[in-house]
Amino acid sequence: MYLNKEVKKEIFKKHGKSETDTGSTEGQIALFSHRINHLSNHLKKNHKDFNTERSLVKLVGKRRHLLDYLKSKDIERYRSIINELGLRK
Repeated sequence: MYLNKEVKKEIFKKHGKSETDTGSTEGQIALFSHRINHLSNHLKKNHKDFNTERSLVKLVGKRRHLLDYLKSKDIERYRSIINELGLRK
C-alpha cells in the first residue's frame, strides 16, 4: 500500500508540529498533496478510471479549501508550505 503508518508519520513529522499532530493544517495539506500525486500517477496509466478521477477532484478541492484557510489566518505559514511542497497559485 502506498500510504501506510510509517509514511504518514514521516509526512506529519516533516510538515506538522510532530508526528502525532495529525490535525495541523500544514500536515493535512502535505498528506493531501501526497495522495493527489499518487492518484495523478494512477490516472496517467488508467485514463478511464472515472471514480478515481472524481476522488482526485474532491481531494484537490479539500486541499484548496485548507490553503485558503491558511492564507486567511497566517500568510507566512501559507507561503512556507507552498514553497516546501512546490505548489503554485
